[in-house]
Amino acid sequence: MAMVGKHAVLLVAGALLSASLAGCAGYRPAPKVFHEATIQPYRLDSGDRLRVTVFEQPSLTNTYTVDQAGYIAFPLVGQVAARGATLTQLEGVLAQKLKQGYLRDPDVTIEIDRYRSIFVMGEVGQPGQYAYVPGMTILNAIAVSGGFTGRSNQRDVDVTRKINGQIITGRVPITDPILAGDTIYVRERLF
Repeated sequence: MAMVGKHAVLLVAGALLSASLAGCAGYRPAPKVFHEATIQPYRLDSGDRLRVTVFEQPSLTNTYTVDQAGYIAFPLVGQVAARGATLTQLEGVLAQKLKQGYLRDPDVTIEIDRYRSIFVMGEVGQPGQYAYVPGMTILNAIAVSGGFTGRSNQRDVDVTRKINGQIITGRVPITDPILAGDTIYVRERLF
């Protein structure tokens, strides 16, 4: 009888231990594609504002914002898909569309006028939406958002990022780079 009681206690203790570990392991470390995204060419998405220059065409040269559906409304050619494209790819698409009955040999260049925002949440001084600056790290974003609170886990954070149309969350060190559109969540420390 005592042996059965010990087994029951061990089973309950084991169940409690695995449940508590499951709570700690309720996240996924950032997958390889998560880190690779920071060294890939920039991909456009909703909220990016672009400076489009069409050589010798001042009426077409202007700033255009990628809308919520992922398009820019461009004169003469209408809606042009921008979401997921690199700047070079979008330049080619615009030039091709302008060639179709509008301009003989259009020379289109695009640069980012303003990147889409980042979001910093959790245990920071002022959670909210902030401007993204190329080369920004998680620590820079936390500094802009008022720094850590007294309860912050200051070792690593959860970052949510859109990669190839999928939304992925991974836990990364605060020294990691971020991308425009990322959401950073600073957790409360457990001790």
